[in-house]
Amino acid sequence: MSLKHSSEYRKKSLSTGIAKKIKTISTRDIRIMEVCGTHTVSIFRSGIRSVLPDTITLLSGPGCPVCVTSQKDIDAFIALSRIQDTIVTTFGDLMRVPGSESSLQKEKAEGRDIRMVYSTFDALKIAERNPGREVVFLGVGFETTAPTIAASILTARQTGLQNFSVFAAHKTVPPALFALMKNKGVAIDGFLLPGHVSVVIGMAAYRPFFEAFRIPCAVGGFEPTDILQAVYTITKQIERSSPSLENAYPRAVTSTGNEKAQGIMNDVFVVSNADWRGIGMIPESGLDIREEFEFFNAKKRFSLTVPDTKEPKGCACGEILTGVKRPVECPLFKTVCTPEDPVGPCMVSTEGTCAAYYKYG
Repeated sequence: MSLKHSSEYRKKSLSTGIAKKIKTISTRDIRIMEVCGTHTVSIFRSGIRSVLPDTITLLSGPGCPVCVTSQKDIDAFIALSRIQDTIVTTFGDLMRVPGSESSLQKEKAEGRDIRMVYSTFDALKIAERNPGREVVFLGVGFETTAPTIAASILTARQTGLQNFSVFAAHKTVPPALFALMKNKGVAIDGFLLPGHVSVVIGMAAYRPFFEAFRIPCAVGGFEPTDILQAVYTITKQIERSSPSLENAYPRAVTSTGNEKAQGIMNDVFVVSNADWRGIGMIPESGLDIREEFEFFNAKKRFSLTVPDTKEPKGCACGEILTGVKRPVECPLFKTVCTPEDPVGPCMVSTEGTCAAYYKYG
């Protein structure tokens, strides 16, 4: 047996062992929400649901940054692309998200200069090469990407780059957990907390939430064994009626997180209110650009005219993002709404719940 096959065999055996332990201790119906789009995709891809007992339901939460971006912000991105001599730069998932009347992909097809990039520093290079044009980066994401976007603003100021700005539409995870628990339509017994975000913010960032609601929580990684271990940890807490905040991903997540990344983020951004698709306005859940970096704030640099926004008719993305519905309960799923012709963002993003259900479900 090769080393690779031997490693895969050990991982499979470990996953099988953890799944058996979960079945041994699981006696009641419980609903666990994963708050990360990468977890959602990993759960589907690895077939984790098939090895869990029928008593455990995994719900997909608002962990896809593109999916929770408000319709108003999507329309603002489209309005930016229509400004003369402007280059809009963005991560690929945003391209096909439908706005009220258009999408970035449609605008690009009509001749707008919209470019997909892999990092904000690609956008900086575009700005350097096009000094006579404004280059805007669409800042969408959670605490995972916010530090790199903040670093690009610091770099632009240090190098004297005059034609670069960021439209900040960032979200932070802990306030969303508070909002979910206050949503009367949501029934959640435990949270599988995100791994990537937790690497940055650390376990301590969840402490106020846990102390407020005393609900079982565990941070998990993304390998099948990581996810099953976190589910086992949460199930054990529930069965023993002993809620706690546990780290099931200790090889990557610490108590305090990445303090250097937090420092860069806090230097450039200030906490603000933010509008989440499907949830609404969540106080102090967003990150906006501080006044001292106002020169690089696209919201201040451009006078945007955004028409009244219209949510896609019949789209259940909002209810899906909060765990109230599954994609198969949306009347548009697989009929009107498909990856080739999406109605809502949950079918667009690679981390979207509808896209995962369509591909793997």
